[in-house]
Amino acid sequence: MNDTLNLTQCVVNCAAYDRNGRRSDISLEAISDVLSIDDGSFVWVGLYEPDAHLLDKLQEEFGLHDLAVEDAQGAHQRPKIEAYGSSLFLAVHTAQKVKDHVLFGETQIFVGPRFLITVRHGASLSYASVRQRLEREPEALALGPSAALHAVLDFVVDNYQPIAADFENELDALEQDVFAESYRRGTIKRLYELRKELTRMRLAAAPMQDILSQITRTPAFTIPEEVRPYFRDVYDHAVRVGDTIDTQREMVAAAMNVNLSLVTVAQGEVVKKLAGWAALLAAPTLITSWYGMNFHNMPELDGHFSYFIVIGGVSLICVGLYIYFKRIDWL
Repeated sequence: MNDTLNLTQCVVNCAAYDRNGRRSDISLEAISDVLSIDDGSFVWVGLYEPDAHLLDKLQEEFGLHDLAVEDAQGAHQRPKIEAYGSSLFLAVHTAQKVKDHVLFGETQIFVGPRFLITVRHGASLSYASVRQRLEREPEALALGPSAALHAVLDFVVDNYQPIAADFENELDALEQDVFAESYRRGTIKRLYELRKELTRMRLAAAPMQDILSQITRTPAFTIPEEVRPYFRDVYDHAVRVGDTIDTQREMVAAAMNVNLSLVTVAQGEVVKKLAGWAALLAAPTLITSWYGMNFHNMPELDGHFSYFIVIGGVSLICVGLYIYFKRIDWL
């Protein structure tokens, strides 16, 4: 009873599509029966964080390769594409914006001539909207699992784009803080966090270019000619997202360097002003300490106007130094 409940919770979708793209829901046990009849149909199964028992069940129904099933069980895979006989195994990273932070997940995909299996882990949006859109266009589903694979990958790449746009907007706001009059510790901290998120985003998005490029070239899985242009379109989107992320990483690095440079310059200005005031106060300190030695043989002590002459001399020196330091922008 518990095993049946766990299977139900992990299986998001299990349906067969006939050669005309019409859907019929089936059970996991009926998958092998559907595939045994060569009628142009294919099976699409959607899973979310399945356990080993469920994956073993799917391996039995679809004849999946042991290594591919092992990768799907372990998750935490690097983005890749592997060919096993007439089927492919893909591991792609997904991204989702949650409360001003980007969370990353994974989707493992098994695709063969008559089946498509998506296995989601972690932060990943459901592919229900992808299925619903395709089911409104049965002529696309009639092209087989390659059309469904394109729709899933297109959905993953399209989810990268608004996140990259949010990164750009946040970077513009942080650039204003970088050039603010006062230093803000939170600015450099957020720049560091943004660069870390961009790096993780690049690790997710950049390999998609290689995966999409290999899909149309691999001899293991045949992509119909009608579908190939759509994969090239997704590839172009992936390249654009990758270029955007690379540019943003460079801009964040430049912003961090500029911020640190401005802080250093500001500290230098403070040091200059302190040095100017120290020099300004050093002159009267030196003169007054000279006359504070109280020697009896100092001739100036007996002069009638010596006191006023010293005051005037100290004032002139201080005024002269003040004008000089102002001129060289030390005060």
